Amino acid sequence: MTTMLDRATTPAARDSTARLSLTPSGVRPGPLDGAWWPRSRDLLLELPALAADIDERWGRVTRITVNPAQWPVIPPRIPVTGHTVHAGWFTTEQDEHTIAVFSYAPRRLNLLVVPPETDAVSAARLMAEAAGPANTTAASGLLAVETGGGTQGSRSRSDFLPSAVAPSEGAGEAGSRADVARSRAASWPVPA
Repeated sequence: MTTMLDRATTPAARDSTARLSLTPSGVRPGPLDGAWWPRSRDLLLELPALAADIDERWGRVTRITVNPAQWPVIPPRIPVTGHTVHAGWFTTEQDEHTIAVFSYAPRRLNLLVVPPETDAVSAARLMAEAAGPANTTAASGLLAVETGGGTQGSRSRSDFLPSAVAPSEGAGEAGSRADVARSRAASWPVPA
């Protein structure tokens, strides 16, 4: 049997660069450390480029966690150049629009996952906002503002924070930081 390839339906070569934006070095990040704009919802195709980019900047990626609401298949191990990344998932503990990336260092990055179908202008805005040093909005909040689920003029950024991260009433800035730190610590997966 001979196989014929139809050039009209054969996919072009994949771009192997990650569309990634990270908070500048030396800046204390907010709830997000940046953003990633994958080209599809296929972790086997998308993660190698992300891991290669992060490996160079930040150290070898050893593990990721995602929310299955955005990823139809989550393989337990994903081969990337030179090593394997272990994948896990959380449904309630992790915002459905984030990916947590862990390195051997041990370090953790919480990245907004910009939906693949997002247009380039909106994606650029979301990536800049998520990586901005002044960002205090969680991933779902940023997407809600961008897609019209809320507007910055009519609601404050704290309206988009998960209730566990919202500042305590009358606690001031120090209390707010403590609430955020407690929320982040509670969401960190315990190493096996």
